[in-house]
Amino acid sequence: MLNHREALAIDPDSRPVLLVTVDTEADFDWQAPITRTHRGVASVARQDAAQRIFAAHGIVPTYLMDYAVIEDETACQIIGDYLAGGACEIGSHLNPWLTPPFSEEPTPANSFAGTLPRAVERAKLVTLTEAIEARFGRRPRVYRAGRYGLGPHTAELLEELGYAVDMSVAPGADYSGEGGPDFTAYDPAPFWFGTHRRMLELPMTWGFAGVLSAWGRRLYPCIAGRAATGIRLPGVLARLRLLEFIRLTPEGETLAALRHLTRSLLARGQRVFSFSYHSPSLVPGNTPYVRSQRELDVFLDVMQGFLDFFLGELRGVAMPCNELLAWLDDEGSAPLPAELRVMRDGNGR
Repeated sequence: MLNHREALAIDPDSRPVLLVTVDTEADFDWQAPITRTHRGVASVARQDAAQRIFAAHGIVPTYLMDYAVIEDETACQIIGDYLAGGACEIGSHLNPWLTPPFSEEPTPANSFAGTLPRAVERAKLVTLTEAIEARFGRRPRVYRAGRYGLGPHTAELLEELGYAVDMSVAPGADYSGEGGPDFTAYDPAPFWFGTHRRMLELPMTWGFAGVLSAWGRRLYPCIAGRAATGIRLPGVLARLRLLEFIRLTPEGETLAALRHLTRSLLARGQRVFSFSYHSPSLVPGNTPYVRSQRELDVFLDVMQGFLDFFLGELRGVAMPCNELLAWLDDEGSAPLPAELRVMRDGNGR
């Protein structure tokens, strides 16, 4: 999917960096068939609950917006106010069944933009990119495919349209059974990619923790298979702290699990972490992760607790995606923060 990859070398003694992103999208029912009619974005107005937590921690999140958000005046006003006040950055999030032009059927396989013909994927990405630029007066440079739907043409299209950062890789996940990409060969470490290796991939921080975590990519497909799940083997190994697959999100994860994953990845040299959630989760009933007010309270408590842990106990640094890219840009004029000591091609700058 992403060719010409080159590892991003980071000083193992540097402070960990946290990126916060929000998949800002329509409030559709994840369990229902894919349809073009569910385009409500009322949950955007509820992001203030998370924004207060971010502001208290000095965090500037990146709102990755789909077309349903861009065509809604109220949603754009809310995000535009955050943007004008320096409280967020913006990027794009392509859910193809909601983004014109519509030439394909809204099927599960077609919900992954990368499975569409190149011309169709390009047309939708152009529509979304130009709509964001028209709304906010700035061209998005950060991208995450809806449903993590990277394909064989996505990298070249992103380069062509001026993107600098992709955040679509979901390490350990395999959507090939639905017609989507297989990320089981990827880990959460950032890397450069593209024709000239000038684009930055910042994968989702999804990974393994536990005694057997070093072998997680090899073992997990076996223990997560139908026969193994029938005897609840993944849960048994997780309870024994042998092997657990954890995603760095307040959606469906506990604070203990997020701490466990972060410490495990830090021990293995990871220094850049991506914390994310979906905007509809801030309204109970939209996503499987938040079905009630009580679950929303837990969701926000987990978010608060993790940020306290990362920025306090771990002495981590929060940084927007574009700012991280600026530090790594060979042409960048800003000096590299001494506390990060990030290196390009193994040479400190």
